[in-house]
Amino acid sequence: MNRETLASYSIQYDGNWDRIRLAVMNEEKPLLTEIRERYITILDEAYPDCLRQLRNPPWVLFYQGNIHLLREPMITIVGSRDLSEYGEELTVTAADELKKRFVLVSGLAKGADSLVHKCALEDGHSVGVIGSGLATRYPKENSGLYEAMARRDLIISEWPRSCGVRKENFPWRNRILAALGQALIVTAAKTRSGTMHTVNEALQLGRDIYTFPYPFECAEGRGCDQLINDGANILFTRGQLSEIRPKLTIC
Repeated sequence: MNRETLASYSIQYDGNWDRIRLAVMNEEKPLLTEIRERYITILDEAYPDCLRQLRNPPWVLFYQGNIHLLREPMITIVGSRDLSEYGEELTVTAADELKKRFVLVSGLAKGADSLVHKCALEDGHSVGVIGSGLATRYPKENSGLYEAMARRDLIISEWPRSCGVRKENFPWRNRILAALGQALIVTAAKTRSGTMHTVNEALQLGRDIYTFPYPFECAEGRGCDQLINDGANILFTRGQLSEIRPKLTIC
């Protein structure tokens, strides 16, 4: 088995983890001889050790931008796609403070994710983990953000370039969001959401969870309040954010 074979399997099977596993087990002959996308594989030294903790680590990560950012201390920030003014304020506050010491990781979706990446573009760096191939700009309003990040930051995907938007891919990519960061910051979450799915993935990996308190009976932040009730670290001052420091290792 070599890296080119793995990448060929990934393109051949549209990034389907189980089908790639079967191809590896059966030592299938790859169909592709030339791969034009940039990528790293689980066989490569550049592959992040934190992803090897996953029960189903990605076989291949296709990318645009600076792959060396994966060697830096990273922290993941996630939140709602539909943010209130309060949620926006919390997201910007977290991103502005944490980008001083970490590469920020988020999902390049609308709402909190977009804010995280935009804040990082100013004087920090971020990694966008997307749920489609790199040729797809989703949502469309983030096209300019994609282009800016591809020039100076990093966008990664488990799916080959031609793979479009598929609903089932987004919960699956959340495990990568959870694994890359040494901790997970939640800025807004309803009780049932993709954000809470990422939280569950992070908990399985033993990551620290941080979140903000929300006003009484605020539906947008009910998931955050539930996390606090369940034992997550509560953030109520900027000073607490400044105390979150890179660890030597998270693996």
